Amino acid sequence: MEHNEYEYHNPVLLKETVDGLNIKPDGVYVDVTFGGGGHSKEIMRRLGPNGKLFAFDQDTDALANALDDKRFVLINENFRFIKRFLRVYGIKQVDGILGDFGVSSHQFDVAERGFSTRFDAELDMRMNQNSSLSAYEVINNYDESALSKMFFTYGELKNARGLAAAIVTARKEEPIKNSEQLKTVLSRFLPAHKSNKILAQIYQAIRIEVNEEIVVLKEFLEQALELLKPGGRLSVISYHSLEDRQVKRFIKNGMFEGEPERDFFGRYNVPLKSIGKLIVPSEEEIKQNNRARSAKLRIAEKN
Repeated sequence: MEHNEYEYHNPVLLKETVDGLNIKPDGVYVDVTFGGGGHSKEIMRRLGPNGKLFAFDQDTDALANALDDKRFVLINENFRFIKRFLRVYGIKQVDGILGDFGVSSHQFDVAERGFSTRFDAELDMRMNQNSSLSAYEVINNYDESALSKMFFTYGELKNARGLAAAIVTARKEEPIKNSEQLKTVLSRFLPAHKSNKILAQIYQAIRIEVNEEIVVLKEFLEQALELLKPGGRLSVISYHSLEDRQVKRFIKNGMFEGEPERDFFGRYNVPLKSIGKLIVPSEEEIKQNNRARSAKLRIAEKN
């Protein structure tokens, strides 16, 4: 599939995210969401001849954008395996890690991938096209309580039970194969003035489930902490509150649940410190790139 870099993914908060890494010319960096390579190209511009950049992307479409540079390695894997695959290259510690989570513009714009509510497409939504769990499997095989929990937890939908019941009833007649069928089945929950917003929440819930996005994010953050050298930077963009909440909590406490340990003086012993405040895109950037509108960038440094 041919696509130029702009169509593939117009990188969000490009300068701010890469600035956040505080790049050393001879450092080792990781871009765990390579996509169209926008952030990676900016990192490479700031690296010297001895610098190194490893990038991850589980989507085979992204391989077409690999950078032809001996300082660059693109790994076609999910970033939940960051530690394992960096070890293959003899890398145990790095100077900075960048992540731009969510779905790339390219994935939204290719109808048959099934990520967008704009197209009638088969229910897919797999970021890794070799994965066995697709949106079709979730919608047609999950029981009612699992569907309800998914819509409530990942879509933050108040009528999660009703949505789940409607799907289970409809699929007894015939499988729900595509987005138009799904919209028809759920039409009574989609009032005209709010249908796009509710559909986006429904799609978000299914997509997070299919790609295990919250589980993957947590696994990644824990490994990122181990991989960063003291003084190393983490620069990550989230697109919805569920993700951002995990990132914020992890930066603050170094864990997702409970409280960190206190030292002898009663001070919290935390492994990261937040750098600056939460960064969001300017109105100008949102005008140029609608995908940026919900982006939240957080930067942290390892103590």
